[in-house]
Amino acid sequence: MRLPPHLTCAAAIGAVAAGLLALPLSAAGPPRATAVLAGGCFWGMEAVFEQVRGVTEVVTGYAGGSPATAAYERVSGGDTGHAEGIRITYDPARVSYEELLKVFFAVAHDPTELNRQGPDVGPQYRSAIFPTDPEQRRVAEATITQLDRSGALPRPIATTVEVWRGFTPAEPYHQDFVARNPTHPYVVAHDQPKLAWLKQQFPELSR
Repeated sequence: MRLPPHLTCAAAIGAVAAGLLALPLSAAGPPRATAVLAGGCFWGMEAVFEQVRGVTEVVTGYAGGSPATAAYERVSGGDTGHAEGIRITYDPARVSYEELLKVFFAVAHDPTELNRQGPDVGPQYRSAIFPTDPEQRRVAEATITQLDRSGALPRPIATTVEVWRGFTPAEPYHQDFVARNPTHPYVVAHDQPKLAWLKQQFPELSR
């Protein structure tokens, strides 16, 4: 099985990890915190973050547009402003926002692809971060700047840091899709390699 280029470049992944760990940690937060990220099909994104220590819940859904258009059939048209994303609930005493971003940039998707991820094309598959507070925005913007300056990745980062407009959970059949359909051809080709890469590259962050 051929992995996406960003998964096969060990040197770039190592540099990404080093760059993120060099960022100053944000102040300790409440027992539960939330992060909203988008990076292509939300099936694989959800599956990766469900395997990260300290994560208590991951929900697939839609972010960036109006709640009135937050339905799969509408979002798939690419004209709603929504991205397929995930809402991560986590314990900041066990995993930091910075560490979640490390997984996001190095494992969960290819942050250099613009308005697509692999075979999935359109703005609904864009790479995006939706900060829920000013501190998350600071960390996200600093991370992108540092990674671009480091030259760790073969192309500039396409990830956008967007305005928080809320999050709408996706339809029930999209929830836990990889866990319920581990042999689905799309899952085998695009998602299972990411799960293996997470455990190989970041065992300290894996369950």
